[in-house]
Amino acid sequence: MTAVIQVSGLVKRYGDHVAVRGVSFEVAQGEIFALLGRNGAGKTTTMEVLAGFQRPDAGTVRVLGLDPVADRERVRRGVGVMLQEAGFFPDLTVAATVDSWRDFVPAARPRDEALELAGLTGKARTRVRQLSGGEKRRLDLALALLGRPDLLFLDEPTTGMDPEARRNTWEVVRGLARRGTSVLLTTHYLDEAQRLADSMAIMDRGGIVARGGMAETLASRTGRVAFELPAGVEPAELPIPVTALDGRTAICRVADLDTAARDLMAWAAARGVRPRGLEVRQATLEDLFLDLAAGDAGPAADEADGVDKTDDKEVA
Repeated sequence: MTAVIQVSGLVKRYGDHVAVRGVSFEVAQGEIFALLGRNGAGKTTTMEVLAGFQRPDAGTVRVLGLDPVADRERVRRGVGVMLQEAGFFPDLTVAATVDSWRDFVPAARPRDEALELAGLTGKARTRVRQLSGGEKRRLDLALALLGRPDLLFLDEPTTGMDPEARRNTWEVVRGLARRGTSVLLTTHYLDEAQRLADSMAIMDRGGIVARGGMAETLASRTGRVAFELPAGVEPAELPIPVTALDGRTAICRVADLDTAARDLMAWAAARGVRPRGLEVRQATLEDLFLDLAAGDAGPAADEADGVDKTDDKEVA
């Protein structure tokens, strides 16, 4: 598929501080790509370089086949940007805010279409200062979508939204991707990234510590079986190895969930006991983050394309 974003060896410094170092990844047409990491990992700086707001100190960056700094005006015509904070005039209505932005966007969507996409039709006459934090994020989204972008940058897009608004925003993003729009997403909501993204990269201290397809990466991780230990039973008696104890809850990290669950239930039936609170689930992004924080990227990171091993050691 056509690469809409190409990043190779990106470095960005602020004085003596290296905010982004040696980052490389690609985003294909119609792909939702999640760029993840803790605060200060370098995600927002990377996105600002891609959007043409910052000039890279080293490496190459291409957005829609163009240099986002040298060809900034051409890139802007094909890109929608939703940063963490946007400046609004608080006394303008939502409708007037959209109308004022439409004046700067060639062939902009009609105002009502943009408001409907963002779920703000009922707030058209409301002044911006009267909006909740989540509603302001939805207004940010409406403005980012005015130009029918080929590429959409979403920086923490659902912060402050209630659960229904978050789900509606996810559907908007999925619909855009189905129609060919590429999306670069940063978010602290790991469930959001896991539900939305086709691929992901995790950053720490300016470098990428894990990268790959979302489904493939998580499928290659160890799964989790957790349950309350029956009275009188010690971990050593179980048919599957216990990797952690949380009070009387046994937590087992296993590669083959089906076999582990089957062995556990057969053991319980033979002993005449019932493993209460049984939880069997595939690995999640949260599990991967915890492993990286513990300094154990595991097989998913080892096999991911282009993983930076030096970065991986620095996470702990």
